[in-house]
Amino acid sequence: MAFYLTNQTTIRTRLEMNMNAIEYMKNSARPTLKICVASCRKLVAQLDQVKNSILADFRGMFGGQEQMLRLALNEAEALAWQTDYPHLVFPTLAMEKAQGLAAWNARQRAIRGTTSMSAFAA
Repeated sequence: MAFYLTNQTTIRTRLEMNMNAIEYMKNSARPTLKICVASCRKLVAQLDQVKNSILADFRGMFGGQEQMLRLALNEAEALAWQTDYPHLVFPTLAMEKAQGLAAWNARQRAIRGTTSMSAFAA
């Protein structure tokens, strides 16, 4: 019976040590977690700043139909987040998407302008 009590005491001591270790790890991880969260928030804020800057630059080209521009920028952001370096990929990709959309929009206007002119000629 003495062995049982000694074994039980040893198990209880190990359990307490493990619980203390777990508690220590939880408390020591909190500063790291806060740093990670702060870093992620900073990264998201930087991407939002770039997105808003591009929106402001291209807003006049779409004459109130900037929803397509927003969708293109959201797509660029989603693609950038799939990389290891979204903060490096997003600005270039977003600018390419916005420029491509602006060119497409200009072609559409030219086609509509040409079509309406030819309709008047007939």
